[in-house]
Amino acid sequence: MWGLFVGTFLASTIVPFSADVLYVTMLQMTSNPWACLIVAALGNWMGNLTTFGLGWLGKWDWIEKYFKVDRAKLEKQKVYIDKYGIWLALVTWFPFVGDLFTLALGFYKTNPWLTALLFLVGRFLRFFVWNLVLGAV
Repeated sequence: MWGLFVGTFLASTIVPFSADVLYVTMLQMTSNPWACLIVAALGNWMGNLTTFGLGWLGKWDWIEKYFKVDRAKLEKQKVYIDKYGIWLALVTWFPFVGDLFTLALGFYKTNPWLTALLFLVGRFLRFFVWNLVLGAV
């Protein structure tokens, strides 16, 4: 189970790796699907929190300087994120865009407690669906 935790943790950071492939493989090899679900959800959630923290450390000046995005555009996006963006936390497990959503939620400093809770719910549901699909409930 330690490998599952580490693998799902890394998959939820900016490391390009599929947690789903690892999870399905482990799920088929274990006799305890609930432990698998809990370990994968927690590992993936903690990796997600790490990426969120990296976004939180980001500076507006860096985005302007290195990505050539002006402050007015960032401020417009911030208004949108403040209003609706927190719900992106439920789908940050989506391939490719999930890490970007996570970084953005950190960068725009969404409520860390609510964001973390929604991250966890999204991760749990993601792996629970695999349990249902594979009949490992």
